[in-house]
Amino acid sequence: MAWFKREHGELDTSGEKRVKTEGLWVKCDQCRQIIWKKDLDQNLHVCPKCDRHFRIDARTRLSYLLDDGKYEVEDNNLVSTNPLQFTDLKAYSDRLKRSQQDTGLNDAVINARGTLDGKPVIVSAMEYSFIGGSMGAVVGEMITRAVEKATAGKLPLIVISASGGARMMEGVISLMQLAKISAALARMDTAKVPYISVMTDPTTGGTTASFAMLGDLNIAEPGALIGFAGPRVIEQTIRQKLPEGFQRSEFLLQHGMLDAVVHRRDLKSYISRSLDFMKAPADSVASA
Repeated sequence: MAWFKREHGELDTSGEKRVKTEGLWVKCDQCRQIIWKKDLDQNLHVCPKCDRHFRIDARTRLSYLLDDGKYEVEDNNLVSTNPLQFTDLKAYSDRLKRSQQDTGLNDAVINARGTLDGKPVIVSAMEYSFIGGSMGAVVGEMITRAVEKATAGKLPLIVISASGGARMMEGVISLMQLAKISAALARMDTAKVPYISVMTDPTTGGTTASFAMLGDLNIAEPGALIGFAGPRVIEQTIRQKLPEGFQRSEFLLQHGMLDAVVHRRDLKSYISRSLDFMKAPADSVASA
Protein backbone atom coordinates (compact mmCIF):
# COMPACT_ATOMS: atom_id res chain seq x y z
CA MET A 1 0.00 0.00 0.00
CA ALA A 2 1.35 3.40 -1.02
CA TRP A 3 -0.84 5.66 1.12
CA PHE A 4 1.78 5.85 3.84
CA LYS A 5 5.49 6.51 3.83
CA ARG A 6 8.23 6.68 6.42
CA GLU A 7 10.55 9.68 6.53
CA HIS A 8 13.43 10.15 8.98
CA GLY A 9 12.15 7.24 11.04
CA GLU A 10 8.63 8.71 11.49
CA LEU A 11 5.40 7.30 10.05
CA ASP A 12 3.50 9.87 7.99
CA THR A 13 -0.08 8.83 7.27
CA SER A 14 -1.49 12.23 6.30
CA GLY A 15 0.69 13.31 3.42
CA GLU A 16 1.15 16.64 5.24
CA LYS A 17 4.00 17.98 7.33
CA ARG A 18 3.68 17.06 10.98
CA VAL A 19 3.06 19.76 13.55
CA LYS A 20 5.93 19.84 16.04
CA THR A 21 4.74 19.83 19.64
CA GLU A 22 8.11 19.45 21.36
CA GLY A 23 8.59 22.18 23.95
CA LEU A 24 4.92 23.22 23.95
CA TRP A 25 4.10 21.21 27.08
CA VAL A 26 5.84 20.99 30.46
CA LYS A 27 5.41 18.34 33.15
CA CYS A 28 5.32 19.51 36.75
CA ASP A 29 7.61 17.37 38.91
CA GLN A 30 5.43 17.93 41.97
CA CYS A 31 1.84 17.26 40.86
CA ARG A 32 2.82 15.37 37.67
CA GLN A 33 0.36 17.42 35.61
CA ILE A 34 1.05 18.35 31.99
CA ILE A 35 0.97 22.12 31.56
CA TRP A 36 0.65 24.18 28.38
CA LYS A 37 3.94 26.11 28.34
CA LYS A 38 2.28 29.36 27.35
CA ASP A 39 0.03 29.14 30.42
CA LEU A 40 3.10 28.46 32.59
CA ASP A 41 4.90 31.50 31.15
CA GLN A 42 1.89 33.73 31.79
CA ASN A 43 1.71 32.46 35.36
CA LEU A 44 5.31 33.57 36.12
CA HIS A 45 6.55 29.99 35.73
CA VAL A 46 4.45 28.80 38.66
CA CYS A 47 2.39 25.63 38.25
CA PRO A 48 -1.31 26.62 38.05
CA LYS A 49 -2.25 23.23 39.53
CA CYS A 50 -0.08 22.91 42.66
CA ASP A 51 1.74 26.29 42.88
CA ARG A 52 5.18 24.75 42.44
CA HIS A 53 7.73 27.46 41.57
CA PHE A 54 9.76 26.42 38.54
CA ARG A 55 13.39 27.52 38.31
CA ILE A 56 13.85 30.54 36.07
CA ASP A 57 16.92 32.25 34.66
CA ALA A 58 18.43 35.50 35.94
CA ARG A 59 17.16 37.64 33.07
CA THR A 60 13.60 36.46 33.63
CA ARG A 61 13.86 37.25 37.34
CA LEU A 62 15.06 40.77 36.59
CA SER A 63 12.23 41.30 34.11
CA TYR A 64 9.69 40.29 36.76
CA LEU A 65 11.20 42.43 39.49
CA LEU A 66 12.23 45.70 37.82
CA ASP A 67 9.87 48.27 36.33
CA ASP A 68 8.92 47.50 32.71
CA GLY A 69 11.60 44.80 32.75
CA LYS A 70 14.20 47.47 32.01
CA TYR A 71 17.61 47.68 33.63
CA GLU A 72 21.22 48.59 32.99
CA VAL A 73 23.74 45.75 33.21
CA GLU A 74 26.99 46.49 35.03
CA ASP A 75 30.32 44.72 35.63
CA ASN A 76 29.67 42.26 32.80
CA ASN A 77 33.23 42.41 31.48
CA LEU A 78 34.77 40.17 34.15
CA VAL A 79 35.90 36.68 33.11
CA SER A 80 37.51 33.89 35.13
CA THR A 81 41.19 33.24 34.39
CA ASN A 82 41.05 29.60 35.56
CA PRO A 83 43.74 30.29 38.19
CA LEU A 84 44.29 26.65 39.20
CA GLN A 85 44.19 25.19 35.65
CA PHE A 86 41.68 22.75 37.09
CA THR A 87 40.65 19.59 35.24
CA ASP A 88 38.30 16.79 36.31
CA LEU A 89 36.21 14.99 33.67
CA LYS A 90 36.61 18.15 31.60
CA ALA A 91 38.93 21.11 31.74
CA TYR A 92 37.47 23.97 33.76
CA SER A 93 38.21 26.34 30.88
CA ASP A 94 36.04 24.17 28.62
CA ARG A 95 33.20 24.21 31.15
CA LEU A 96 33.42 28.00 31.29
CA LYS A 97 33.30 28.35 27.51
CA ARG A 98 30.31 26.03 27.24
CA SER A 99 28.38 27.84 29.97
CA GLN A 100 29.21 31.19 28.40
CA GLN A 101 27.86 29.98 25.06
CA ASP A 102 24.72 28.47 26.60
CA THR A 103 23.79 31.44 28.80
CA GLY A 104 25.31 34.42 27.00
CA LEU A 105 26.91 35.45 30.30
CA ASN A 106 30.54 35.64 31.37
CA ASP A 107 29.73 34.08 34.74
CA ALA A 108 26.92 33.05 37.07
CA VAL A 109 25.50 36.45 38.07
CA ILE A 110 24.03 39.58 36.51
CA ASN A 111 24.48 42.97 38.18
CA ALA A 112 21.63 45.28 37.21
CA ARG A 113 20.62 48.83 38.02
CA GLY A 114 16.98 49.82 37.65
CA THR A 115 13.86 50.87 39.51
CA LEU A 116 11.37 48.87 41.54
CA ASP A 117 8.02 50.64 41.87
CA GLY A 118 9.94 53.83 41.08
CA LYS A 119 12.60 53.19 43.70
CA PRO A 120 16.19 53.08 42.37
CA VAL A 121 17.81 49.76 43.30
CA ILE A 122 20.81 47.60 42.49
CA VAL A 123 20.11 43.90 41.94
CA SER A 124 22.49 40.94 41.69
CA ALA A 125 20.66 37.96 40.18
CA MET A 126 22.44 34.60 40.12
CA GLU A 127 22.21 32.27 37.11
CA TYR A 128 21.89 28.63 38.16
CA SER A 129 22.42 27.21 34.66
CA PHE A 130 26.00 28.60 34.68
CA ILE A 131 27.91 25.74 36.38
CA GLY A 132 25.17 25.37 38.98
CA GLY A 133 25.25 29.05 39.92
CA SER A 134 28.51 28.34 41.73
CA MET A 135 30.49 31.21 43.20
CA GLY A 136 34.02 31.72 41.98
CA ALA A 137 36.26 34.78 41.90
CA VAL A 138 34.17 36.55 39.25
CA VAL A 139 30.85 36.03 41.03
CA GLY A 140 32.42 37.13 44.32
CA GLU A 141 33.91 40.25 42.74
CA MET A 142 30.68 41.18 40.96
CA ILE A 143 28.52 40.85 44.07
CA THR A 144 31.11 42.77 46.09
CA ARG A 145 31.06 45.56 43.51
CA ALA A 146 27.26 45.64 43.68
CA VAL A 147 27.46 45.95 47.48
CA GLU A 148 30.04 48.74 47.28
CA LYS A 149 28.10 50.70 44.65
CA ALA A 150 24.89 50.39 46.63
CA THR A 151 26.70 51.56 49.76
CA ALA A 152 28.33 54.52 48.01
CA GLY A 153 25.09 55.59 46.31
CA LYS A 154 22.82 54.89 49.32
CA LEU A 155 20.78 52.59 47.08
CA PRO A 156 18.96 49.48 48.32
CA LEU A 157 20.61 46.21 47.30
CA ILE A 158 18.70 43.06 46.35
CA VAL A 159 20.57 39.79 45.84
CA ILE A 160 18.65 36.89 44.30
CA SER A 161 20.44 33.67 45.12
CA ALA A 162 20.27 30.48 43.04
CA SER A 163 23.46 28.56 43.68
CA GLY A 164 25.09 25.26 44.53
CA GLY A 165 27.68 27.11 46.60
CA ALA A 166 31.40 27.77 46.22
CA ARG A 167 32.98 26.73 42.90
CA MET A 168 35.26 23.78 43.60
CA MET A 169 37.28 24.40 40.42
CA GLU A 170 38.72 27.55 42.02
CA GLY A 171 39.49 26.02 45.43
CA VAL A 172 40.37 28.41 48.24
CA ILE A 173 40.07 31.37 45.83
CA SER A 174 36.37 30.63 45.73
CA LEU A 175 36.12 30.28 49.51
CA MET A 176 37.79 33.67 49.93
CA GLN A 177 34.74 35.27 48.32
CA LEU A 178 32.58 34.38 51.32
CA ALA A 179 34.63 36.61 53.62
CA LYS A 180 35.09 39.27 50.95
CA ILE A 181 31.36 39.74 50.34
CA SER A 182 30.52 39.46 54.04
CA ALA A 183 33.02 42.22 54.89
CA ALA A 184 31.50 44.50 52.22
CA LEU A 185 28.02 43.81 53.64
CA ALA A 186 29.25 44.70 57.14
CA ARG A 187 30.36 48.11 55.80
CA MET A 188 26.98 48.44 54.10
CA ASP A 189 25.22 47.73 57.38
CA THR A 190 27.30 50.40 59.12
CA ALA A 191 26.21 52.86 56.41
CA LYS A 192 22.57 51.89 57.09
CA VAL A 193 21.80 50.97 53.49
CA PRO A 194 19.04 48.34 53.10
CA TYR A 195 19.98 44.88 51.86
CA ILE A 196 17.28 42.35 50.95
CA SER A 197 18.25 38.73 50.30
CA VAL A 198 15.94 36.62 48.13
CA MET A 199 16.61 32.87 48.23
CA THR A 200 15.33 30.66 45.43
CA ASP A 201 15.61 26.97 44.60
CA PRO A 202 18.35 26.01 45.31
CA THR A 203 20.43 28.17 47.64
CA THR A 204 23.11 25.99 49.19
CA GLY A 205 26.74 25.70 50.30
CA GLY A 206 28.92 28.75 50.67
CA THR A 207 26.23 31.03 49.28
CA THR A 208 23.98 30.20 52.22
CA ALA A 209 26.95 30.39 54.60
CA SER A 210 27.66 33.98 53.59
CA PHE A 211 25.64 36.69 51.85
CA ALA A 212 22.35 34.81 51.36
CA MET A 213 21.66 34.77 55.11
CA LEU A 214 23.02 38.24 55.90
CA GLY A 215 20.14 40.36 54.63
CA ASP A 216 18.31 42.95 56.69
CA LEU A 217 15.38 40.96 55.35
CA ASN A 218 15.80 37.30 54.37
CA ILE A 219 12.96 36.00 52.22
CA ALA A 220 12.51 32.93 50.04
CA GLU A 221 10.26 31.54 47.35
CA PRO A 222 7.92 28.67 48.32
CA GLY A 223 9.47 25.22 48.28
CA ALA A 224 13.04 26.44 47.78
CA LEU A 225 15.86 24.18 48.95
CA ILE A 226 18.02 26.24 51.32
CA GLY A 227 20.89 24.93 53.40
CA PHE A 228 24.62 24.33 53.69
CA ALA A 229 25.19 20.61 53.18
CA GLY A 230 22.59 18.71 51.19
CA PRO A 231 19.97 16.58 52.98
CA ARG A 232 21.41 13.31 51.66
CA VAL A 233 24.87 14.21 52.97
CA ILE A 234 23.41 15.09 56.38
CA GLU A 235 21.44 11.84 56.59
CA GLN A 236 24.53 9.82 55.72
CA THR A 237 26.57 11.71 58.32
CA ILE A 238 24.20 11.56 61.28
CA ARG A 239 22.62 8.24 60.21
CA GLN A 240 19.14 9.52 60.97
CA LYS A 241 16.06 10.21 58.87
CA LEU A 242 15.46 13.93 58.45
CA PRO A 243 12.05 15.54 59.12
CA GLU A 244 9.60 15.97 56.25
CA GLY A 245 10.35 19.14 54.28
CA PHE A 246 13.76 19.57 55.90
CA GLN A 247 15.71 22.49 54.36
CA ARG A 248 12.71 23.71 52.40
CA SER A 249 11.79 27.36 52.82
CA GLU A 250 8.62 26.66 54.83
CA PHE A 251 10.60 24.51 57.28
CA LEU A 252 13.21 27.26 57.69
CA LEU A 253 10.54 29.90 58.25
CA GLN A 254 8.94 27.74 60.94
CA HIS A 255 12.30 27.37 62.70
CA GLY A 256 13.27 31.05 62.58
CA MET A 257 15.82 30.96 59.77
CA LEU A 258 13.80 33.17 57.40
CA ASP A 259 11.72 36.31 57.78
CA ALA A 260 9.15 35.40 55.12
CA VAL A 261 8.20 33.03 52.33
CA VAL A 262 6.75 35.02 49.45
CA HIS A 263 4.94 33.83 46.33
CA ARG A 264 6.58 34.93 43.08
CA ARG A 265 3.56 37.00 42.04
CA ASP A 266 3.79 38.98 45.29
CA LEU A 267 7.58 39.37 45.44
CA LYS A 268 7.85 42.78 43.78
CA SER A 269 5.14 44.40 45.89
CA TYR A 270 6.50 42.75 49.06
CA ILE A 271 9.99 44.12 48.47
CA SER A 272 8.58 47.53 47.60
CA ARG A 273 6.62 47.71 50.86
CA SER A 274 9.68 46.50 52.76
CA LEU A 275 11.82 49.27 51.29
CA ASP A 276 9.16 51.81 52.24
CA PHE A 277 9.28 50.43 55.78
CA MET A 278 13.07 50.70 55.81
CA LYS A 279 12.70 54.29 54.53
CA ALA A 280 14.98 53.65 51.59
CA PRO A 281 15.93 56.97 49.95
CA ALA A 282 13.96 56.93 46.69
CA ASP A 283 15.71 60.02 45.31
CA SER A 284 19.28 58.83 45.80
CA VAL A 285 21.58 59.07 42.85
CA ALA A 286 24.21 56.35 42.72
CA SER A 287 27.78 57.21 41.95
CA ALA A 288 29.25 55.24 39.06
